[in-house]
Amino acid sequence: MLYLVHMIVRIPRDLPKEEAQKIIAEEKAYSQELQRAGKWVHLWRITGEYANYSVFDVESNDELHDILSKLPLFPFMKIKVTPLAKHPSAI
Repeated sequence: MLYLVHMIVRIPRDLPKEEAQKIIAEEKAYSQELQRAGKWVHLWRITGEYANYSVFDVESNDELHDILSKLPLFPFMKIKVTPLAKHPSAI
């Protein structure tokens, strides 16, 4: 199942810089692991924002929820999920 996921990150300004950097490094490692596994198939930055659009290819809603909730930046994210279906005009 394919999902378009819009993530907006809002790290609190009062979070210590070292802690924020550690979380960001963990996020990068986890996201790259998911990309290598074929679960996180596309990742695009939104110009001028700390946000992205991503496409996930997972087995179920539950698997996607599990993946997203394990993101180290999850507590600082606003996330919108859109399930995708094949368009009848697509080749």
